[in-house]
Amino acid sequence: MWGIIRRKVSLGCSPASIVEQSLQRIRPVVNASRSYSSSAKEMMVRDALNSALDEEMSADPKVFLMGEEVGEYQGAYKVSKGLLDKYGPERVVDTPITEAGFTGIGVSVPIVFRGPNGAAAGVGAQHSQCYAAWYGSCPGLKVLAPYSSEDARGLLKAAIRDPDPVIFLENELLYGESFPVSAAVLDSSFSLPIGKAKIEREGKDVTITAFSKMVGYALRAAEILAKGGISAEVVNLRSIRPLDRGTINASVKKTNRLVTVEEGFPQHGVGAEICACVVEENFEYLDAPVERIAGADVPMPYAANLERLAVPQVEDIVRAAKRSCYRSVPKAAAA
Repeated sequence: MWGIIRRKVSLGCSPASIVEQSLQRIRPVVNASRSYSSSAKEMMVRDALNSALDEEMSADPKVFLMGEEVGEYQGAYKVSKGLLDKYGPERVVDTPITEAGFTGIGVSVPIVFRGPNGAAAGVGAQHSQCYAAWYGSCPGLKVLAPYSSEDARGLLKAAIRDPDPVIFLENELLYGESFPVSAAVLDSSFSLPIGKAKIEREGKDVTITAFSKMVGYALRAAEILAKGGISAEVVNLRSIRPLDRGTINASVKKTNRLVTVEEGFPQHGVGAEICACVVEENFEYLDAPVERIAGADVPMPYAANLERLAVPQVEDIVRAAKRSCYRSVPKAAAA
């Protein structure tokens, strides 16, 4: 189910793919810092991804899509809907279930690997892993994890235009979610800078970092915390590698507290890297121990009740933020 958008590489004897090396196209980057509430139109995440693919393929004939079910089936989650009819089988290429094979074919760069990542629903340990930390540990890769439709559209367009290999991690449960988008986001020149986080909600008491679906959980937790007098700042990472250490550290300097949230396993996780970064660079600003919220250190259970226990919930974030602000009993006392 992984789609591959590639440029400047050869695939078999397809005329569309026999292209000489050329300079990377330079296009303007628009950094939309406006809030979602100020937007006039809503767009589903899957439609944001589809429109980004369509516009980039239309703008550059060297861009093409290859992967499982991306053509005739129009994508497992309909992200590539309509692209086969519009661009033909030479630019939208269905492959067998041979990930290692078509990945090997596409080892030239620029290249983007995109597809679902993170916990799904009721599919057990086979399809519910978050691999952000795995990919994020590899030098040379850029790793992106969008949350909203704005993120999905702007980051995918940036990834396709980027000269380096990019891993693009989409959350399966977000495909059908709708988010407000502005006219600027819908412009064909729109793009988001890789490596730049976004402050989704400003606050002064505690910083909560999150990415992908967990951003929504963090925002819901922030609303609950606000009712109790705790002002939480929510940082949408957007980019796992490069990591926007500047934005994270600036937020911690302001709030003096940190809670990291992710679906992945706790050991060697994205949150662990963020905590190390903050402790190394801004230890003197911390007024409380850092808190990490992550998935349980177990293979994903299939049973719905156990699955819920294995992934972070909004109430977990709320409790961690309260502990950080000394509004709740510590873990040791609670145990």
